[in-house]
Amino acid sequence: MSKSYYLFSSGELKRKDNTLQFIKSNGEKRDLPIEVIYDIYIFSEVTINTKLLNFLSQIGICVHFFNYYEFYAGSFYPREKLVSGDLLVHQVMHYSDYDKRVLLAKKFVYGASDNILRNLKYYDNRGRDLKEEIESIEKLKSSIDLYYNINEIMGIEGNIHKVYYSSWKKIINQEIDFEKRVKRPPDNMINSLISFLNSVLYTKVLSEIYKTQLNPTISYLHEPSVKRFSLSLDTAEIFKPLIVDRLIFSLLNKKMISDNDFDKDSNFLRLKDKALKTIMEELEKRLTTTINHRSLKRDVSYKHLIRLELYKISKHLLNEKEYKPFVIWW
Repeated sequence: MSKSYYLFSSGELKRKDNTLQFIKSNGEKRDLPIEVIYDIYIFSEVTINTKLLNFLSQIGICVHFFNYYEFYAGSFYPREKLVSGDLLVHQVMHYSDYDKRVLLAKKFVYGASDNILRNLKYYDNRGRDLKEEIESIEKLKSSIDLYYNINEIMGIEGNIHKVYYSSWKKIINQEIDFEKRVKRPPDNMINSLISFLNSVLYTKVLSEIYKTQLNPTISYLHEPSVKRFSLSLDTAEIFKPLIVDRLIFSLLNKKMISDNDFDKDSNFLRLKDKALKTIMEELEKRLTTTINHRSLKRDVSYKHLIRLELYKISKHLLNEKEYKPFVIWW
């Protein structure tokens, strides 16, 4: 089974015959068989060359870069091989036709809302008393269909998240300083974890888009931009509650991560190396976790659920089957 590779040490990544070789700054060498690499994440200073990039492009491996503060810096997105002019035309048509765009935008918000509610109901059933938050979000969700403007729809989504995040003090067993979502820059441990893991999920979705015929720059809820793969942002909204939020709850409630795992001199903007590795290990475990799919009647991983979602979006765009967003059923 292919998997993601995470590079935390400084060094050089290069092609060695038909494999990759990572040479750490201390001279230690590690051969990485190309057959088992799904994508690569770089969290340190790594030297690469065009020979390597050409090789990765031939194989079709995305590389995602994060800077010193673990902020997402960008991706090497190989030349697309699974292209479809027909699908691209339909993608653009669904963006250009405002009725069709609004329909898809609402579906992303509905999917995200349903999965947020699933998380809250899970913890409410375990004695966290989240009924007030659940009721508030259900009311907000019921109002989505009243709006026709994308900005208004995103405003409803923002209000849903505001209520959702206000409940985290009841869910998390640690004493946390978390009053509201702050992004630029994140101002405490919780905001830093959310920002970091959201950006990692964004790249996970991007790697999956590369395996489909979808164009990653054409989106419906988030405005397409020259600086981002905005379809990843749309799709990630649906999976944040399952992959990001549940991982944060687990890490904090099991005391695997605490305030002490952050560099305070950088105002919570940088995870210590040991904590970063722990988080990425736990994320990879979560992405490879399997569940029995109700429709396919077979076990699929969380990561493959993202690919299946993209296939559903493709079918909607091609007018083959109306898109129904993924909702957690377990």
